Amino acid sequence: MASNNASHRVIVAALVGNILVLITKFAAAFWTGSAAMLSEAVHSLVDCANELLLLHGLRRAALPPDKTHPLGYGRELYFWSFIVALLIFALGAGLSMLEGVRQLRVQTPIEHAIVNYIVLGLSFLFELGSWYVSLKEFAKVKGERSYWQAIRRSKDAPTFLVLFENTTDLAGLLIAFVGIAAAQILEVPALDGAASILIGLMLGATAIVLASEIKGLLIGERADQQIADAILKIAADMPGVCNANGIITVHLAPDQIVAVLSLEFDDDLTTPEIERRVAELEDKVQASCRQVTTLFVKPQSRGGWRERHERRYGTR
Repeated sequence: MASNNASHRVIVAALVGNILVLITKFAAAFWTGSAAMLSEAVHSLVDCANELLLLHGLRRAALPPDKTHPLGYGRELYFWSFIVALLIFALGAGLSMLEGVRQLRVQTPIEHAIVNYIVLGLSFLFELGSWYVSLKEFAKVKGERSYWQAIRRSKDAPTFLVLFENTTDLAGLLIAFVGIAAAQILEVPALDGAASILIGLMLGATAIVLASEIKGLLIGERADQQIADAILKIAADMPGVCNANGIITVHLAPDQIVAVLSLEFDDDLTTPEIERRVAELEDKVQASCRQVTTLFVKPQSRGGWRERHERRYGTR
């Protein structure tokens, strides 16, 4: 699927970048004793684990339906994305803040600070490359919306998650640079620890925002109204359909939508004729909207649909 391919490219680019950054950061942290640099190294280690979990989620989400999971495994992608958000909070933010507190208490002077600056510069270049890939892929689907609006409405959790992650990586590198430079110039090692705590707070805030967005997808969000309207139009144009009453949609994955249609058929149609109309409708919908993997049709009068819809949602 197109969305899965795009997500795969974004995740692989981020993983390659983070592996390169991880090696350089850990080497610099052990060489110089910088808390902010060690915090950044732990951050990159968590990022690498996150990308591996997202790749696992993509692979699981692509499994075909079976008897145990008749609608497929699409939501595994959202589950593993949610786990990644929790890991950013628990490991990335938690360990960064712990290391910062340790440095505030011990206040170990930074040695060979030039190594930190070289590593930060290289890391920034590596991260900038993967950030550009994720930004480019996300820009393809955001349309005319702002980036925040697009993230709020996006159903492709891995793509916006990696974009968030890469953005905080770049911000974290800048914070680490300022903290290390301030600690060296002012000869106040506590500033290095303060930078580590600030990185942890930033990661924690990012994780909370991501977890909130992904939770909605995990519970189940409707498809864009454009897709729902397109399905209703196809149904309304079918011979033998008096009225396309309404539709309920839910995303199982970025490219997997379940749709339930309420249709009012001509009274003179026989049951076999209705069955043929439904089969034709399924073919037309899935040819036009390839994201719709499962379509259920409920024969129902317009009044019956309206009554049940108002009873359930309190509105038409």
